Amino acid sequence: MDEFIHCIYLNLFYVPKGKLITYGQLAALAGFPKHSRHVGKVLSQLPKDSKLPWHRVVNSQGKISLQGEGFETQKKKLENEGIVIRDDGKILHFKQVVMH
Repeated sequence: MDEFIHCIYLNLFYVPKGKLITYGQLAALAGFPKHSRHVGKVLSQLPKDSKLPWHRVVNSQGKISLQGEGFETQKKKLENEGIVIRDDGKILHFKQVVMH
C-alpha cells in the first residue's frame, strides 16, 4: 500500500463517532495538504465491508458529496450517530473536527 493511502486510512481510523472531517482536513492530517480530491478517490475504492468510518468524511461546505445509493448509505450511517442532515445532504450545525 502506498504511503498516501496508508496515511489516509490511519487518520480516518481515528475520527470519532459522531464527528466529521472534511476531505481537505483528512488530506492535511495525512501530510498531503491540497490533495482532497485524491482522498475522495481513495475512499471510493474502499471495499463495501470496510470498517473504516468513511461516512464521517464530508466536503468543505459540510455536505455529503455522494449521490444515489452512496448518499443514502452515508446519510443513514451519520444519522445513526446522531448527526442531523437535511434532505439536500447539508449537515446541520456542522463543525469540523479538530484532530492533532
